[in-house]
Amino acid sequence: MKIAFLVEDENTPVPHADALSARGHETRIVTIDEYEAGDDDVVIVSTDEGMQRAGDRAVRLAEPIVTDDFFRARTPPENEPMRVLLPGAAQIEANGIEEGYGAAAHARWFHQKFDLIRASPWAPSREEPLDDVQEFHVALNVREMARLVHTCDVCIVPSHSGFETAAAEAMASFIPTLLTATPAYQSVDHAHDYALFAPAENAVEMGEQLIELLTDYELRDRIRTRGREVAERWRSEKVAERLEAFLRSRESS
Repeated sequence: MKIAFLVEDENTPVPHADALSARGHETRIVTIDEYEAGDDDVVIVSTDEGMQRAGDRAVRLAEPIVTDDFFRARTPPENEPMRVLLPGAAQIEANGIEEGYGAAAHARWFHQKFDLIRASPWAPSREEPLDDVQEFHVALNVREMARLVHTCDVCIVPSHSGFETAAAEAMASFIPTLLTATPAYQSVDHAHDYALFAPAENAVEMGEQLIELLTDYELRDRIRTRGREVAERWRSEKVAERLEAFLRSRESS
């Protein structure tokens, strides 16, 4: 099968392409702006713009792949103060980074002590309250990001829609994770015990959940253990197998 992956940036890693290539498919990666229809059997996209460009051959990518760099057998002792990771580009409104900052501010207002760690593919936006951030990491590669995640104790992924790979990476790393209560995140498993959830675009409620996570070790331990179990489904070979089966069924229908 000939499969094209449309990306917004030429430096975007696409582990799905590698995984499907390993299964014998012919894959190519092309930016949305440079895409020209060829003889691809299917075009895998992750944005509405990609859907429009690819037309009836477009399939939206719904499942992340977590590379082996993130998986670890156990978590080391927690930091003091704890390190709270907020990943994602603030310039993309759907990432909900503004609400993530608001959640951190809310928790600090109620006397929670922690270091806020930011990671983004881009430099900080002018609107980001950088005085509230203890570390800001830009354009990390996969291994660098894995090393950073492994230094953290809690992860907030406040996106409004879609499934951010950072959430799966944190879960694979034994990091208890705070997510938005969107279908993309809550459809992962029927039991919503693999993360804490807060309403999307609600910094106060997310802050309340962050306080609960920071102050309850047993809760963190339960979530990190369950999250690590759930994350097994996002290993490369398992995702590739499911994606291939879906594309085959689409091709024969």
